[in-house]
Amino acid sequence: MDDELKPVARHGALHPRHPWALILRVLSLALVTVLISGTSVAALVVWKLNATIDKVSLVDEDAAQLTLSSIGSYDGGFNILVVGSDTREGQGGGFGSESSELNDVNLLVHVSEDHQNAVVVSLPRDLVVPIPSCPKEDGSGWYSSMSAQPINVALSYGGLACAVLTVENLTGLDIPYAGLVTFKGVAQLATAIGGVEVCVDGAIDDPYTGLKFPEAGTYSVEGYEALAFLRSRHGVGDGSDLGRISSQQLYMSSLVRKVQDEGVLQDITKLYGIAQVAASSMTLSNSLAGLDVMVAMALVLKEIPRENIVFVQYPGTTGVGGVYSGKVAPIESLATKLFDKIRNDTPFTLAEDATGVGSSAVDGESTTDPEVTDAPEQLDGVLGQTADQYTCAVAN
Repeated sequence: MDDELKPVARHGALHPRHPWALILRVLSLALVTVLISGTSVAALVVWKLNATIDKVSLVDEDAAQLTLSSIGSYDGGFNILVVGSDTREGQGGGFGSESSELNDVNLLVHVSEDHQNAVVVSLPRDLVVPIPSCPKEDGSGWYSSMSAQPINVALSYGGLACAVLTVENLTGLDIPYAGLVTFKGVAQLATAIGGVEVCVDGAIDDPYTGLKFPEAGTYSVEGYEALAFLRSRHGVGDGSDLGRISSQQLYMSSLVRKVQDEGVLQDITKLYGIAQVAASSMTLSNSLAGLDVMVAMALVLKEIPRENIVFVQYPGTTGVGGVYSGKVAPIESLATKLFDKIRNDTPFTLAEDATGVGSSAVDGESTTDPEVTDAPEQLDGVLGQTADQYTCAVAN
């Protein structure tokens, strides 16, 4: 394990939480910047990405027909599933020795047809959903479908392809692109970026992850302290995974603002560090692994105003019995409304108090123009925030 990235705590029973969608976005933007910079670093970064990133096939990958009318352009919208694996293999001794591999983080990234809006949907790891029949990774056949299982078992039944099929089945969206990232890469990315600022509304002392903040305030976290913040469930909100998702969205929003405001992608040293993280910790679908695809998507993503980047939780609730006992049950009526808007590229806003149990809004911090009167329809009941919104994690 790298000396500069020592784990905050050793607790194998907990599964980490990560900003997977933002990792993909930042890595793609980094690639764009080095390609157009004209420096010798560009060739080295491109070589490293091509040579060492693992690739995997999806079931319907042939349906991904990328239209590039010119170099660096992408016509139309797209969907990407970014999965965080809890595998301990190759991650060092600081994370326990569990042998299972679960997709404990699932982020669906949707970019609208006109490239003006993006929605990132966090699907809770304990959300109980149907698992469709999935191909075995060794090509020997197919696993049987299951009517009700936590969504995080999909990876263990058929790898990244099964996770994609499961989310497609749940949402009704075609997802031709996917990526998988390990949690060690998240810690390394936070360091390569130069730290991410997070706000907490009180002291936090989480013995399960080792996360400690002595008092309320804003802290710059990197390395395994950043990972501890993203993993912390007992230290924030109501101690649930749903509360933890809120603080993860806080982190992702802060990361977007840092990348846009501080010129992170113009720093060649940081760019190379980000590329190294990508090379060592990512697996991409064949459809996403091409440099032309990554460049085209990155150029789209970097132009979306951050007030139009919305992070939401898949609508769900706890406390339901039967197959949902101890898990998260979908709120189907609300999920239908949410995905109708996503599918039709209909912009929406969230209620002011919709940040969820793990975070709270900071008054007066958003940079959105208050004079705008033609705001999209408010989608009541859906929890989340925009990348433009400043929030603080609620100390537990």
